[in-house]
Amino acid sequence: MVEDVVNPAGERSGQFGALGLHLADPRVEASVLGVLDRVEAQLWSGVASADPLVTDAARHLMEAGGKRFRPLLVALGAQFGDPEAAQVVPAAVVMELTHLATLYHDDVMDEAAVRRGAPSANSRWSNSVAILVGDFLFARAADIAADLGPEAVRLQARTFARLVHGQIAETVGPRGTDPVAHYLHVIAEKTGSLIATSARFGGMFGGASAAHIEALAGYGEVIGVAFQLSDDLLDIASESVQSGKTPGTDLREGVPTLPVLYALAGDDSDAASVRLREILATGPLVDDALHAEALTLLRESPALKRARETVRSYAEDARAHLAPLPEGPARRALESLCDYIADRTS
Repeated sequence: MVEDVVNPAGERSGQFGALGLHLADPRVEASVLGVLDRVEAQLWSGVASADPLVTDAARHLMEAGGKRFRPLLVALGAQFGDPEAAQVVPAAVVMELTHLATLYHDDVMDEAAVRRGAPSANSRWSNSVAILVGDFLFARAADIAADLGPEAVRLQARTFARLVHGQIAETVGPRGTDPVAHYLHVIAEKTGSLIATSARFGGMFGGASAAHIEALAGYGEVIGVAFQLSDDLLDIASESVQSGKTPGTDLREGVPTLPVLYALAGDDSDAASVRLREILATGPLVDDALHAEALTLLRESPALKRARETVRSYAEDARAHLAPLPEGPARRALESLCDYIADRTS
């Protein structure tokens, strides 16, 4: 089942609505959807365990849904070689299992009660179970990667190391470095790294040229950061639950996203900017009145405008990485993600 990456009506019309991806060529669309269907089947079998509790817990987040963005990039990267190559699907499974494993660990560290609209694994079972299930999923990903060869194992391990470094950097904070630079580094390590490897795996296991593989990996790294940053903006700017959570959630929880960091670092002397800095400096905004005031001020602030410009610059940088790739429907699909990011934050 891949309805979470097609449009809300579930029609396979050439637009992957949940991600803003446009696949204008029916043959490419059929190929990508075929890969994703096979990935979905292998994910369900891949998380099965002899212990029913482990199976139940490991399938918990899969049952809650998800965009399958990483397998999608594997499938698109493979379009620059042979998308039907035997190793493309297991490579995509490795990437999604690695991603799912990180979510179990993230929820424990964040003390999250909900993930994808359902109770998080740590709240349903316990922190210990959630951590161990995450470890189990990492192990399953490594096991499948072993069948892809030593280079796949090495890349998956190095990607995992970047994820861990990003989480550590986020946990300990800037440590005297510029908060904005630190935040962008954390996103690159935690989000960009896995998406970069997903695009790389697609090219690698589809048999693309070395130059095309490097272009795909560079694109994946930057588009991953751009997507995360655009989510930051949606949390502030969206009046709906377009971002998948109630607007202002990060503000309420004291999560220092890009618009907030820009606002705190700003030196604008107008009354609104000064007042915004005063409120944000207090930390998590659990008071409803302060939360509403900060949200209103942020939406009209120079900080939000600057954050939008940053997101657009990342989207254009991602587009530039596609230059070595041949023109065609697969490249246009990747370019459409850049357009979507710029549009969703405007």
